Amino acid sequence: MNADAKPAPKTPLETATFGAGCFWGVEHTFAKLKGVKETAVGYEGGTVDNPTYKDVCTDRTGHAEVVQIKFNPKEIAYEKLLETFWTVHDPTQVNSQGPDYGTQYRTVIFTHSPEQHKAAAKSRDALQNSAKYKTRRIATQIVPAETFWAAEEYHQKYLQKRGLDFCHF
Repeated sequence: MNADAKPAPKTPLETATFGAGCFWGVEHTFAKLKGVKETAVGYEGGTVDNPTYKDVCTDRTGHAEVVQIKFNPKEIAYEKLLETFWTVHDPTQVNSQGPDYGTQYRTVIFTHSPEQHKAAAKSRDALQNSAKYKTRRIATQIVPAETFWAAEEYHQKYLQKRGLDFCHF
């Protein structure tokens, strides 16, 4: 090995943030994808600093339950994350998913760059024009990322810690 050789620079991780109902199952699904390096569940898009689960469940903070993903774009494209997002929930539901109701369960994509915003809008529009959604309106919001507030530790990797492989979706 050449003494002057430098290790190849690491690819910087990118961030993606999705709200698709209860964050437990959403996190579990994304964490299984090759190229996803970290996941965390939390709250985003509201008006309260440092919200707790109890605060968010009042449906008065404006926060959505979200999963924040750190991914290697050389291993998984943002577009693949979007494909997964569309499949893990019903994007036509307004402020609900499955048995969960309230604005905290809304369908939302928080974008971290203009490129993500463009890709998210393009994928939403393609889905809206597909045969599956031709007669049903996609309700997913696409908005710039705000402050991500990590949820309490007991919510992190919730299904994994309990040996479960799925939630209610």
